[in-house]
Amino acid sequence: MTTLADPLPGGRPGEVERATALAAELTGRGVHGIVLAYVDTAGVGRVKTVPTARLAAASAWGVGMSPVFDTFLANDSIVTTDVLGSPDGDLRLYPDLDHLAVLAGQPGWAWAPVDRITQEGERHPGCSRTFLRHVVMDAEERHGLSFRAGIEIEWALGLDSAPAGVFVPATSGPAYGATRQVELSDYGADLLSALAAQGVDVDQFHPEYAAGQFELSVGALDPVAAADRSVLVRQTVRAVSGRHGLRASFAPAVFAQGVGNGGHVHLSAWRDGTNLHTGGERRHGMTVDAESFAAGVLAHLPALTAITAPSPASYFRLQPSQWAGVFTAWGRETREAAVRVVTGTAGQRAQAANLEVKPVDLAANPYLALGCLIAAGLDGLTTSAALPEETTGDPAHLGAPEAKARGVRRLPTSLAESVAEFRGDERLRAALGPVLTDAVIAVREGEIAAVDGLDDEQVAAAYRWRY
Repeated sequence: MTTLADPLPGGRPGEVERATALAAELTGRGVHGIVLAYVDTAGVGRVKTVPTARLAAASAWGVGMSPVFDTFLANDSIVTTDVLGSPDGDLRLYPDLDHLAVLAGQPGWAWAPVDRITQEGERHPGCSRTFLRHVVMDAEERHGLSFRAGIEIEWALGLDSAPAGVFVPATSGPAYGATRQVELSDYGADLLSALAAQGVDVDQFHPEYAAGQFELSVGALDPVAAADRSVLVRQTVRAVSGRHGLRASFAPAVFAQGVGNGGHVHLSAWRDGTNLHTGGERRHGMTVDAESFAAGVLAHLPALTAITAPSPASYFRLQPSQWAGVFTAWGRETREAAVRVVTGTAGQRAQAANLEVKPVDLAANPYLALGCLIAAGLDGLTTSAALPEETTGDPAHLGAPEAKARGVRRLPTSLAESVAEFRGDERLRAALGPVLTDAVIAVREGEIAAVDGLDDEQVAAAYRWRY
């Protein structure tokens, strides 16, 4: 696979030949256009498209895009940093042909994630996909580690015929109810069929808790591919929903009150083909390195929320006693813990054991989220961080002395608090580098300013259909 980690002096002959053959094949399958997909700092999926006949040219020389998109807000206004947000400059979008998929939910189209490269052929320091790749490469070189990751997808399904901006649930059934599955049987079957045709292995698909809410879990992949898959799955959900007269919202909170949409991350570290989260001598079968990795994630969680819960609406979802994981606590199969240790069923643990990180929603750029989570875990591993005492039950019920003794504290309750924590976290800022760090801070502060003066329901409405 071409990594695009090194400078590109111009043209990639091997890729051009491959893209030319692929374009001919796609044309024969009735594919007329290619969606070139990336995710901005605000977590909004953005695209450019090219005719299939231009795929070889796009692969050789990229497709132009302004760097200004790194400082777009969710409402499409623009903020600035020292180096980003001006009308100057250009980048090139290079499609990753290894992850190109024909879109079964959008006949006539294919989709590919992109890497963003400067006109001089160097990696763009604001490219979140390249950032994640380099975090993974660094873990391999320094620690001999690889990773497997999966991102849960939750969305609220509404009627497309509802008045503009209004959410009307597409189904009336109860939480996890069989009636929801029956009411939307054709929709569910078409969605599963489209994902299967695109090579996405789905582990589970079911009704969720909130009104009109569904959840889909997919198989684990390497982190870059897992982030790509998260973007592709949402593209497919939107398309299939639209073909059924429905509309999907992946916003953290469709309404200010009630359960929101999460994007829980499942992550496991591996060395020499062995899962470090099982078969060890530490708690629940973790190895020493797995415990330190988990401790690193836990220690950096307050700052990580600026990455994993990046919208003002994210904090309507992050409420105690709603399985959102809003305290710095960990536990085995404890769904109120921010870091849930999943051991897996006996007989499958060698493959299934992992960490689930819960204070994550789908406003998060998945490349930034996974990259920062891994960087936090690696910091714990490097410093041999100790995992504190396990928490069982709901951390909200702990008395103040016991919570303090366990190191359990409330995660930030607003985006402003998260940004303050992020500013003080030198390790995360170093991992991101100055360009991405400044973009994250500027965009988060821009989002805070954009909703200043709005009440909670107005804030929820402002983001309802942005994701």
